[in-house]
Amino acid sequence: MKVFTTGQVAKICKVAPRTVSKWFDSGRLKGYRIPGSQDRRIPREYLIKFLKEHGMPLGDLEDEAMAKVLIVAQDQVLVENLRRELPLEKAFKVCVAASGFEAGIQAEGFHPDCIIVDFSIGRIEALQICQNLRRNPDFAETILIALLPDDGSSMSFDRSTINETFKKPFDAALLAERLRTLIGAKKELV
Repeated sequence: MKVFTTGQVAKICKVAPRTVSKWFDSGRLKGYRIPGSQDRRIPREYLIKFLKEHGMPLGDLEDEAMAKVLIVAQDQVLVENLRRELPLEKAFKVCVAASGFEAGIQAEGFHPDCIIVDFSIGRIEALQICQNLRRNPDFAETILIALLPDDGSSMSFDRSTINETFKKPFDAALLAERLRTLIGAKKELV
C-alpha cells in the first residue's frame, strides 16, 4: 500500500502542508500517525477518495484511480471480448498474461484490483496461479474470478481462493458489470 506524507499530499493538491494537516486533524482526510511521532501518513486509497469527494483533480494519481484488471488467458477472442467490455475510458486498465509465469510477473508490476483466470489454460496451472496469489499478502484483497470451461467434466477445487466463478460460454457484459460491482465495493470500503 502506497502512503503519502502531508508534504507530498500538499504538492499533489497544490496547497500548503498546514492545510493538509488541518484536513487530517479534522478527520476529513483519513490516515494514521507514525507511532511515537506527530508525523501523518495518508494511504493512496484515502487520498484518491478525498480528492474525488471534493471534486479536486487527481493529477498524477489519475492512472492509479483506475480499476486494474489482469486477464490470464490464451483465448484471444475471450481477451478481446473482455477488453471491449472494460474500456479504458470507463476507468478500467486491462493487462493480459498468457501463462502462470507471465501472470506472476504482470501481477507484481501491475498490482491489479482483479485477476480473471481462464481455466482453459490448464486446470492445474490455473489453480496454482490462484493459490500462489492468495499466499502472497500483497494480493490478499485482490478479487479472483475463475472462468470455468463447460466441457461436462466436474471440477472440484478449494473455492476459498476464488471470489467468483463463471462457466463458459458466458456473457462478457454480465462479467464486466459484476466486476464494476466488486471493484466498486472494494474501493468504497477504503
